[in-house]
Amino acid sequence: MKIVVAPDKFKGTISAKKVTDAVCTGLAKVLPDALIEAVPMADGGEGTVETLIEATDGTLVKNMVTGPNEQPVEAVWGISEVRGVKTAIIEMSAASGLELAPLVKRPLEATTFGTGELIEAALAAGCARLIIGLG
Repeated sequence: MKIVVAPDKFKGTISAKKVTDAVCTGLAKVLPDALIEAVPMADGGEGTVETLIEATDGTLVKNMVTGPNEQPVEAVWGISEVRGVKTAIIEMSAASGLELAPLVKRPLEATTFGTGELIEAALAAGCARLIIGLG
């Protein structure tokens, strides 16, 4: 029997990787002869960079950028080699996500300037392709 385990994160509680690991561990205990393939997923929002970097053996990068309330935030993005092309993997939520903006600033007063700063950093790092998650 072959089983593919491909969950997304449980928002605000556990990453897709940790969900996948837990499910695979449980399945291996009750179905020791099963072939279990782990494929953590993401919808373009939180967890997308982590999932794609792990799948492509990429590297995480951190940059200080302008958050949605114009205060500095540390945003994580990734660089990976995809089909021979240096590729940036960016989640818009890392720099401009709703969880970073106070309710009073959503959406009319918030800025997405920090996402542009991440794009600029990716280009400066030599990335020729950009994957931008807008989950």
